[in-house]
Amino acid sequence: MILSIGEILADMIGEKENGNTVYRMFCGGAPFNVAFNAAKSGAKTAFIGNVGDDVIGRELKSIAQNTPIGDVRIGLDRERNTTLAFVSVSEKGERDFTFFRKGTADYNLDADAIDLSEYEGLEIVHLGSLMFSEKEGRRFASKIIKKVKDGKYLLSIDANFRMDLYDSVEEAVEAYKPFIEKADILKFSDDEILDYTGAESIEKGAESLVKPGRLLAVTMGNKGSMLWFDGKKYIVPPSEAVEPVDTTGAGDAFYGALLARIDEKGYRNLTIGDVIKAFEYANKKGGEATLHKGAIQL
Repeated sequence: MILSIGEILADMIGEKENGNTVYRMFCGGAPFNVAFNAAKSGAKTAFIGNVGDDVIGRELKSIAQNTPIGDVRIGLDRERNTTLAFVSVSEKGERDFTFFRKGTADYNLDADAIDLSEYEGLEIVHLGSLMFSEKEGRRFASKIIKKVKDGKYLLSIDANFRMDLYDSVEEAVEAYKPFIEKADILKFSDDEILDYTGAESIEKGAESLVKPGRLLAVTMGNKGSMLWFDGKKYIVPPSEAVEPVDTTGAGDAFYGALLARIDEKGYRNLTIGDVIKAFEYANKKGGEATLHKGAIQL
């Protein structure tokens, strides 16, 4: 089983209509997207998040409760608004994000209210990284990771390294590093790993993050993905070429599919053959996610 914890938010995706930019609301948030895609790939999943008790938050909660995710626990925060991400999409489908999240609900979660032993068959706890940019979020993440390690579960983190939420690259790295170091399953994009490590190449950046017992994934867009497993590097080519409509959530689709296949086999039982097949499947699902607007397709 996979438990995903972190932000669920509204992706406000802009489109030009008659000379104006019109925003349409889509359900998003990386850890929610991961849970959704893992469930779509057949995994038993659960999600914990927090939204404002407002019109957008209530709509997001309603949407989430009608997805394949088996156990959805989303709080309605009466003191804070729902987090919004305004997204502009280029003609090639590439995205640019602007977040509205000062004092919002996504990172204000109660770690003491979460009992991991309630989740039967739990193996992987996936933790969203957007919360790392806030003191309250880092405090929550530290408490959850202690529970994960004490319970001998696997910790999964998709870096989603967003420097725009910090005053400097150095501040961002300092915020992320304590949590990245503890991950058993770790994902970066090619751009993110260069920014985070400061390395001159993806390979050098990845090498600095390799450690015993860790599975490291690096997505590389139309070049497929790179993985490090048992101390060795493998390149997994893309399944097929696609013409992207919107790349929002493609990495989440990849990672949710990957975690589902890992959970199916059991992380501690994985062979390199299992891992490569999982990456091939994840590449396919990541590509398919670019063929529609929004991060998820209900």
